[in-house]
Amino acid sequence: MTVCSAPTLTVKARAREGSRRMLAAVTWPMASWTTHHGICASSWGSRLPILQGGTFAFVAPSLAMLSLPAWKCPEWTLNASQVNTSSPEFIEEWQKRIRELQGTVMVASCVQMLVGFSGIIGFLMRYIGPLTIAPTISLVALPLFESAGNDAGIHWGVSALTIFLIVLFSQYLKNVFVPVPVYGRGKKCHMAKFNVFQVFPVLLALCLSWFFCFALTVTNALPKSPTAYGYMARTDTKGSVLSQAPWFRFPYPGQWGLPTVSLAGVFGIIAGVISSMVESVGDYHACARLVGAPPPPKHAINRGIGIEGLGCLLAGAWGTGNGTTSYSENVGALGITRVGSRMVIVAAGCVLLLMGMFGKIGAAFATIPTPVIGGMFLVMFGVISAVGISNLQYVDMNSSRNLFVFGFSIYCGLAIPNWVNENPEKLQTGILQLDQVIQVLLTTGMFVGGFLGFFLDNTIPGTPEERGLLAWSQIQEDSEETVKASKVYGFPWGIGTKFCTSSCTRVLPFWPRLDPRGDKTGVNQLTQCPQTSSGKKLWGVTETKM
Repeated sequence: MTVCSAPTLTVKARAREGSRRMLAAVTWPMASWTTHHGICASSWGSRLPILQGGTFAFVAPSLAMLSLPAWKCPEWTLNASQVNTSSPEFIEEWQKRIRELQGTVMVASCVQMLVGFSGIIGFLMRYIGPLTIAPTISLVALPLFESAGNDAGIHWGVSALTIFLIVLFSQYLKNVFVPVPVYGRGKKCHMAKFNVFQVFPVLLALCLSWFFCFALTVTNALPKSPTAYGYMARTDTKGSVLSQAPWFRFPYPGQWGLPTVSLAGVFGIIAGVISSMVESVGDYHACARLVGAPPPPKHAINRGIGIEGLGCLLAGAWGTGNGTTSYSENVGALGITRVGSRMVIVAAGCVLLLMGMFGKIGAAFATIPTPVIGGMFLVMFGVISAVGISNLQYVDMNSSRNLFVFGFSIYCGLAIPNWVNENPEKLQTGILQLDQVIQVLLTTGMFVGGFLGFFLDNTIPGTPEERGLLAWSQIQEDSEETVKASKVYGFPWGIGTKFCTSSCTRVLPFWPRLDPRGDKTGVNQLTQCPQTSSGKKLWGVTETKM
């Protein structure tokens, strides 16, 4: 569901009613291409079982860029009841915005590839600490409260039901096991217990709320007038999107036309790229800890960030209107399911690649009632904000220095973009391109907060232990050249150990390092099995290996 969430937010800034058709067009190309990138990342990138997909880090700079006067929606597109969404004029209105996003994402992704494959990200990690990461990630979601609140406010009853079901399944029923049929090599077909509410809380809640809205629509409990409160909770308001969508649709590069580029957009998306890279590095460490692997060494981080940049470049070329990043939600699923297999990620990517070619599936997701999406956003954005703040666990929060750095950074990340949005005419330098760059950067909260956190944390005196850098650097150094790390994070098929072992490749920052001791011992496969609190396996035949 997170694959659909980022395009849903971004299309709201482009065109009103036609955004539903555009969402149907870009959602499953996004799902298919980014999961294809997930296959490459787990095989050649960080080598960890992390799913890749559309990033929320690009939503804020995209909205900031599309709020510029040049991209304001024309007045004649604002009244959905009087617009022919199939007209060439209206189609061009949203497609030219897609092309602009395509070009900026492609250019900004080249910066990410440079930072990754050149080893810059590995070098900068010594200066990037929790006080930089915490405001950056938190400000990915905090500025979006207005969008989430507006969507939920379309019908608070439906939104409250969605929130209630997500909280019920993910928090109260997470330890309730449901008998399900299982086939194994030992016992063949038998019944086993599975915590379905903990694994699929959002999907179950969304489907139930969706069905509830369908029942209210069939019984005409919801108003039929487009101007009445709660009308957008009906499931038949976007029926034309599903009927007009083709059964088969193969996405291809340049499907919306030749991409365009603007300097302001590139700088804004680069701010999103920085936030995405910081979040991905944190995901690498969390994923490694959950699957029992050693912490990722610098060459794995460099390679992972570089491959993610390549994925952003190709996702932009395919016209998704967004980039790719590691899914923090996927890391949480690893902790729940204890499935740490690369092959699971590869299989899931192949399934979504096939689903991305069926246009009806993307159109079906575009017909989800808006208040259902709003309720899901309220929960999801709250969790993302908390994930950012959780990085402060490594920092001494009894220090007045750290309290000032974090508090000032995150508050300015909310206050400055709000002021710039309300007073754009106050930032006039006389150079149009420079004005656009300044406006996009200063209206991107995660750039403002992350930059202030980085600057203050590295200039205000403080000990490494106080700043939380000591624990991070120690973990990184311990994992750099161990035998286990070389086996987990090395290239597949013996590349770098049996083939391509020349001294020239050893100077590449992203190339795996051979263990200097030449020790052949170690673990080639990491096994994780779900267990109960008493230590008994729930799935005796489903050991998963990485």
